[in-house]
Amino acid sequence: MRAERSVRWWPVVLLLTAAGVSTPAASVVPRTPVAWAGVSPRPDPAPTGTPAPDRTTPAAARLWPVGVHPPVVRGWEPPATPYGPGHRGVDLAAAPGDLVRTVAAGRVTFAGRVAGRGVVSVELAGTGAPPLRTTYEPVRASVRTGDTVRPGEVLGVLEPPTAHCAGPCLHWGLRRGETYLNPLSLLPPWLLRAGPSRLLRVEGVALP
Repeated sequence: MRAERSVRWWPVVLLLTAAGVSTPAASVVPRTPVAWAGVSPRPDPAPTGTPAPDRTTPAAARLWPVGVHPPVVRGWEPPATPYGPGHRGVDLAAAPGDLVRTVAAGRVTFAGRVAGRGVVSVELAGTGAPPLRTTYEPVRASVRTGDTVRPGEVLGVLEPPTAHCAGPCLHWGLRRGETYLNPLSLLPPWLLRAGPSRLLRVEGVALP
């Protein structure tokens, strides 16, 4: 009789299992997540407070900010975190007294001194929202906040070197909102490749 009752209960157990009802024995087994084929697990929420990288910087510059094709003595080294170490711009070799020019048209948003250094910031026209903003230091400004400037217009002259560089240099920076970008990305390829101009000797031409 006991064997006969056991046989009678098996259809009931199978029916409850198919319906998704756990039996007492199954309830003690921990459930593990199932990875379905073709379905990715839900990603963790993106961290807040870290600006997304900008990949839409237009090549809006028409010239270098100093000289014709100055050597880059230190390149752009983006920090791994918003407040981590790095180099948020590029350093261009130049001499004190060299003219510093805006690389594109825009509006001067700051012209003054920060921590003893002269700084000029220019918000570039037609570069989206928020617009791109370039900075130049150390510069003794010849423009004022609110001035509208055209490409190549003089912003001031390079001041004597500070502790930022081993020798005289212009620190050139670029930002969109709170995101630091590589200012060299403003330069079109032909301007990056261009070398300094040289005067060549010409033979067989009569002097005026």
